[in-house]
Amino acid sequence: MSRVGRMPVEIPAGVQIDLKGSHVSVKGPKGELNRTFSPLVGIAMENGQIVITRNSDLPAERALHGTTRAVIANMIHGVSAGFERVLEIEGVGYRAEMNGKNLVLNMGYSHPVEMVPPAGITFDVETKARLVFVRGFDKEMVGQVAANVRNVRPPEPFHGKGLHYQGEKIRRKAGKAGKAAK
Repeated sequence: MSRVGRMPVEIPAGVQIDLKGSHVSVKGPKGELNRTFSPLVGIAMENGQIVITRNSDLPAERALHGTTRAVIANMIHGVSAGFERVLEIEGVGYRAEMNGKNLVLNMGYSHPVEMVPPAGITFDVETKARLVFVRGFDKEMVGQVAANVRNVRPPEPFHGKGLHYQGEKIRRKAGKAGKAAK
């Protein structure tokens, strides 16, 4: 049995959960998330915890068991505490600033790139440390928006200039070798 799938999901105070078969609705102080899961796994509420079960050891059900539990745990964590991705800016002249709720990136192009946050996502910029924060309650959307911001100017392997996740290890390449003397 899946080690992740066996663990029950704790429900913190202030979070309301509505189970209707394989449809789960989670509501908390940060927002509301809805998702429909596969009917191959059972979702039940027992003693203030959510328990995920499966009917058999078929590979499809085994794969869904731990995944379903992890997604529900992320939904609960998102509506109660939220998620955050941090991007760092490397490079001379590269900077980020806020224009109302929009993020404006000056990344060496002939024009600034303005990014409008989707519903449920907020941007924040720390100009001294050259950090961009992407915050929200949906983990999947926070990761996707952070990836879209990173794709404005991904880090290049020779000098490491561009946008990268905080703590991301950038694989560096050696530059051109000098011409050998004859």
